Amino acid sequence: MSVLENWDEWKNFLGDRLHHAQNEGMNDQVINNLAFEVGDYLAKQVDPKNTQERVLSDLWSVASDQEKQAIASMMVKLVQNNGSH
Repeated sequence: MSVLENWDEWKNFLGDRLHHAQNEGMNDQVINNLAFEVGDYLAKQVDPKNTQERVLSDLWSVASDQEKQAIASMMVKLVQNNGSH
């Protein structure tokens, strides 16, 4: 099963990547910009594998760039307390 197929596993995966980036000294602006790029890539290239991803994909498809930045920022906040730390 792919990490994309289970919402909790996906959040833990993202949380681990976020903690790694923070431990390497990446600042919040860079992290949010990367989250935006990942979100844009996923929306264009990856079929949603669960209901939560479908909602995010649908929101992303109608959002302005500013709104997409906000969604990316909220995803970073969402996964901050996930992962193995």
